[in-house]
Amino acid sequence: MTTTDDGPAGRGGGRAITSFTVLYDGGCPICRTARQWLQGRAQLVPLEFVPAGSLEARHRFPGLDHAATLRDITVIGDEGSVYTGEGAWAACLWALADYRGLSERMGSGAARAFIAAASAVRGRTRDLDYGDGCDDRCL
Repeated sequence: MTTTDDGPAGRGGGRAITSFTVLYDGGCPICRTARQWLQGRAQLVPLEFVPAGSLEARHRFPGLDHAATLRDITVIGDEGSVYTGEGAWAACLWALADYRGLSERMGSGAARAFIAAASAVRGRTRDLDYGDGCDDRCL
């Protein structure tokens, strides 16, 4: 597997990507909300969501650093590419019918600032105990 911070739009050659697996942090309210939002959009490239660090993720992708996948979203293309950081967010947007153009501009300063802000909030909310049985339906 090749890990990159660049999204799929920047890749040249190789087999075409026909699906993505998104490893998301199921304990993070922002990640759960992002998953719901992505699932609700028309997809040019199908997105499959698997909780990061889960037994399924470890079985399907034994070569990954699964502790790292809990710190940052990780996207795996069916042809073996692995996207982390900004590249993972760009890959998710690239998969969506209405957001592919935006994903190709993700290198801009504004996009980087947005991703950095989302990551900072995510880090602060990851371990909060909502104590109310909140699950994916809450967000």
